[in-house]
Amino acid sequence: MSASDTRVLIRAAVENLGREVPALAQLKLVLRLELPSRGGDAPIWRVEVPGPKVDRDPAGDARLDVTVQRQHFNELAEDGTLREWARAYGQGHVKVTGDSAVIKLLGNVVERQLARGKR
Repeated sequence: MSASDTRVLIRAAVENLGREVPALAQLKLVLRLELPSRGGDAPIWRVEVPGPKVDRDPAGDARLDVTVQRQHFNELAEDGTLREWARAYGQGHVKVTGDSAVIKLLGNVVERQLARGKR
């Protein structure tokens, strides 16, 4: 997959999650997205929201580091709902590190949205 295809896929994933969780779309944040593949290559992307603005960059200003195996990312980005992203996180397919306050905030927003969906 080319870098431009990956950029489009990342943008689509962020926009889909933003539609499902409007509070995420309003968040001002830079994250570092690493997409390791089986071949050992691990491209790093800088993702800035709102926007999203996506660049192939080491993202030194990122508040969060997100790592998703390329295969899982492709599946989640194309059709993944918030519930599927949360399940992938719970199973260790999506790893998030960085600013603990931001991680906690995002966790609370996601939990509330998932709880609304159960009603």
